[in-house]
Amino acid sequence: MRGALSGVRVLDLSRVLAGPFSTMILGDLGAEVIKVEAPGGSDDTRAWGPPFKAGESAYYLCTNRNKKALTLNLKTEEGKAVLKQLVRQSDVLIHNFKHGTMEKWQLGYEDLKKLNPRLIYCSITGFGRAGPYKALAGYDYIIQAMSGLMSITGSEESGPLKVGVAITDVMTGLYAVIGITAALYEREQSGEGQSLDLALFDAAISALVNVASNYLISGQLPKLLGNHHPNIVPYQTFPTKDGEMVLAVGNDRQFKKLCRLIDKEEWADDQRFATNDQRVEHRYELADLLSAVFKLKTSAEWQDLFNQHGIPCGPINNMAEVFNDPQVAARQMVVPIEHPTAGEIRVVGSPLKLSRTPVQFRYPPPLVGEHTEEVLRELGMDAKGIEALKEKGIL
Repeated sequence: MRGALSGVRVLDLSRVLAGPFSTMILGDLGAEVIKVEAPGGSDDTRAWGPPFKAGESAYYLCTNRNKKALTLNLKTEEGKAVLKQLVRQSDVLIHNFKHGTMEKWQLGYEDLKKLNPRLIYCSITGFGRAGPYKALAGYDYIIQAMSGLMSITGSEESGPLKVGVAITDVMTGLYAVIGITAALYEREQSGEGQSLDLALFDAAISALVNVASNYLISGQLPKLLGNHHPNIVPYQTFPTKDGEMVLAVGNDRQFKKLCRLIDKEEWADDQRFATNDQRVEHRYELADLLSAVFKLKTSAEWQDLFNQHGIPCGPINNMAEVFNDPQVAARQMVVPIEHPTAGEIRVVGSPLKLSRTPVQFRYPPPLVGEHTEEVLRELGMDAKGIEALKEKGIL
């Protein structure tokens, strides 16, 4: 079965998270992805654990399915020559080396587009190819701090906090997929490739969305609101008889319905709470009143009531609860894959549900250099030539 991107070949020179996450998505969509590492393996996440399964780290396994693996020493002329052969036959190259590294190896966009003018060349760095920070290394944690994300995450009690996953890497990977697919579409019209300059810093700032707009319009610095929303009330966690739940009342109509369901209809007409802007101004007074009511029943009791009447709410699930949720099963968000050394592994499925060209899970995350000989044979190299490269430490 063809995928949406069948026929597209991607050379993946990236490692860790942002780049491998983006190329996994391209592979899920049908692209042929060739993961290029240094001999012995150079993706740091292979060693990031525990947990491991048969020597394979859970971290590496989460972003590297649907790829073939090739080892190549790009610091040698022979290694660069092999990569250039692949470039001539590829549609996309993606890397996340530090600024200037690929140019130093004569593998920058200006070098490679001479070999393949249709090449789409995606560079992922911490701060991009321009600006005073361009030479700095980019780590998600640092980017979360510098971009302002940490300044709006947490509470006055906790102080600034990072998001629980490397969210700027994930967002940059998604932006890379968007940019690459847009460039592929444009290439169908122009016949030409182009260079993409992706920065974790830029992606993180773009994710500030309404909070950034609030500041740019008002000039007021946002406060640490914890689990509260800066623009909508009540839109937060609330304690219940047996734990906590999240309530997300998005408009005045929903608030009136909420007041009726909890037998507090007078609150809907209270001048402190009648409209959202008034509720934002009196958020803490309203939160105290609602908390006293919600403590009278369990989270499940409130959720049953609110779900029946269209009031958005939900439990705060842990990982076990998430992956035992029937909705997760119905959406096929966990899939089994057979791995050559680890046996059957379970990985998070794709959220992309295409009707005619569905996502396919064709290959497990590859071992280091698992497909080196296969890829080189497709280039026309014979067994003797491959063995010679191995002896020189090129592969």
